Amino acid sequence: MTIKFDSLDRFLFEKKNVRGELVRLQDSFQEILASYHYPLQIQRLLGELMAASSLLTATLKFEGEISMQIHSEGLVNYAVINGSHDQKLRGVARWDESVEDLPSDFASLFHKGYIAITLAPREGERYQGIVALDKPSLAECIEDYFFQSEQLLTKIQLYTQFTDDTPLSAGLLLQVLPETSETSQAHDNPDFDHLGVLAKTLSVDEVFTLPSADLLHRLYHEEVVRLYDPQHVVFHCDCSKQRSANALRSVAKSELLDIIQEQGAIVMNCQFCHAEYKYDAVDVENIHNQNHDIEPVKH
Repeated sequence: MTIKFDSLDRFLFEKKNVRGELVRLQDSFQEILASYHYPLQIQRLLGELMAASSLLTATLKFEGEISMQIHSEGLVNYAVINGSHDQKLRGVARWDESVEDLPSDFASLFHKGYIAITLAPREGERYQGIVALDKPSLAECIEDYFFQSEQLLTKIQLYTQFTDDTPLSAGLLLQVLPETSETSQAHDNPDFDHLGVLAKTLSVDEVFTLPSADLLHRLYHEEVVRLYDPQHVVFHCDCSKQRSANALRSVAKSELLDIIQEQGAIVMNCQFCHAEYKYDAVDVENIHNQNHDIEPVKH
């Protein structure tokens, strides 16, 4: 049996009040890295953020989207992964490119940093939780988010590997199942603690070479673990010429026509996939006449 990448597995400990998720990413991770020449430290950050976003997306109880945004006054200014309930992910990062050698440890990349996690259901109100980047790792910061916002004991392990020009990322999540919507699960839980200690023994080599069933048996051979069917994970950018046109609609038509007169066209680039959209004078007239029949031409 071979390992499945770009795949998320859910599992449940039958005799414990704990559930889990395991995700391993390859092609979808490479798609994000292909959009820009990121240094290794930023690649590692995006890999961990992408795996974490996949894990959190799988916890959603609704159809919609999740956004994990890092903001900082330090070397990394901004990083984001957006995901949907059907495991479509995209992301980008911005950092101080004047610094040639970025530090390798997580904490040194940020100053006054925080991560904002936004849940946006298709129906209902948006919710945002914010947690400081004041822990030694991204995984510990997200664990703190769950503890503060949902009072749920959560254990997260994040992994990246860069060998043979094939970047890989992965994540493992364990979480206490809430007994009721009103009951806090943040109290001491020896069963959860034991499972979390075993999760820490998982090596980078094992997470990227063992099929899910073998990996879970290696960690939890004394437990009864139910493994569910996997869910596919993909890189997906939903940008379009029409979406970009909606942004231009707020700009005065005279200003847009002046830009076209000076530059020949208005050019907009997607920050996620670097698709390029061009608008001429006819497009501008259509935009301001509320004409929605703009053909989405990518260059």
